[in-house]
Amino acid sequence: MLQIENLSKQYANSGVYAVENLNLTVNPGEIFGFLGPNGAGKTTTIKMVTGILPYRYGRIAVAGADVRQNPIEAKKNIGYVPDSGVVYDKLSGAEYLNFMADVYGVPVAARRDKIGALLETFNLQDAVGNQIRGYSHGMKQKIVVIGALLHDPKLWVLDEPLTGLDPQSSFDLKRMMRKHCEVGNTVFFSTHVLEVAEKLCDRIGIVNKGRLVFIGSMKDIKEWKRDESLEQVFLEVTGGKAQEN
Repeated sequence: MLQIENLSKQYANSGVYAVENLNLTVNPGEIFGFLGPNGAGKTTTIKMVTGILPYRYGRIAVAGADVRQNPIEAKKNIGYVPDSGVVYDKLSGAEYLNFMADVYGVPVAARRDKIGALLETFNLQDAVGNQIRGYSHGMKQKIVVIGALLHDPKLWVLDEPLTGLDPQSSFDLKRMMRKHCEVGNTVFFSTHVLEVAEKLCDRIGIVNKGRLVFIGSMKDIKEWKRDESLEQVFLEVTGGKAQEN
């Protein structure tokens, strides 16, 4: 579903790599957790996958479509939720969702049912007619998530998607992620909440200083580092310190 080959990206006017020679394949039906400390290259990678940032070196393909050579086809298969929560806040929730549906060509009849179901899931029915500028951070995160899912994309690319969500909405989104993958689709998401990654992900990739330093399942971790938690392995491979009281 997602193929990344020899991908590199340097910071402007420097020899420092934000992402260096990244090779990664995320399979259909898989929830893949993309982990790393701040500045490791997670968001830079995600922005290249979604076509926001250009790149000179390497290749990215989504559902077989090359992001650089066939960007429209690739983006049709992506539902992207950024970590910033930035949204057109002068629009009402309904206007924003209909705008997103227009962008992706979702028919009016189909969008009505889809929007209604997602608004109910995230408990935004009463706020959808209000301007987004009056929403809380969590409500903005919810409306962005809904907008990203309206066209039923094969690949969900989620950058810290649980930030700002209340416990019920967080639970519902995680359940939706699993259901999305059960029918052969894929979720690629970053998170700093290692407990979520440990419980939810089929496989995990850890990046540090732009390089992929680990990839595998929790079973692989247990076999490699007997009885160690994901937190302990994360700190070890990224150069952190695990301190015991």
